[in-house]
Amino acid sequence: MERAVTADTPAVEPEVRSKTSLLEEEGEVAADYLEELLDIADLDGDIDIDVDHGRAAVEIVADEPGSLRHLVGAHGEVLDALQELTRLAVQTRTGERSRLMLDVAGYRAGRRVELTALAEETIAKVRATGEKIALSPMNAFERKVVHDAVTASGLVSESHGVEPQRYIEVGPAADDEPTED
Repeated sequence: MERAVTADTPAVEPEVRSKTSLLEEEGEVAADYLEELLDIADLDGDIDIDVDHGRAAVEIVADEPGSLRHLVGAHGEVLDALQELTRLAVQTRTGERSRLMLDVAGYRAGRRVELTALAEETIAKVRATGEKIALSPMNAFERKVVHDAVTASGLVSESHGVEPQRYIEVGPAADDEPTED
């Protein structure tokens, strides 16, 4: 197994650097846990560790991404469970709650692209009609991607409901008026 660790750490304040060090430590703990899991399951994969948007990011990659599909599951359900188990392993080792993001074979990266496109289509519809639009239920990762895209556009979004039926409603900002295209 191979591990790649990257972190963009230009000259920063000492307390920020220590936070980055803590996130890198989270990544290392997660990588150890995941390597053991891969060994038990007799799966080949490499672990990439990074710090992204203020959280540890770990990805399991393989030469044949299809070989890891069991770790993703239908609609990423196994991946979500594996991420929670990995976070618990990190918390047990460090004593700190982890916000670690786990990806397997680029599933989340691909899903982020799909969700960003969905958010952009929804933003365009809301701008054109001035009406709120409710999206299908999503998990926390998916909702965050959509919320970020909506916020960047200047519109507003709110989550409603209870897991696993929690969904987002996208609406115009208070001062938006419908536009004709």
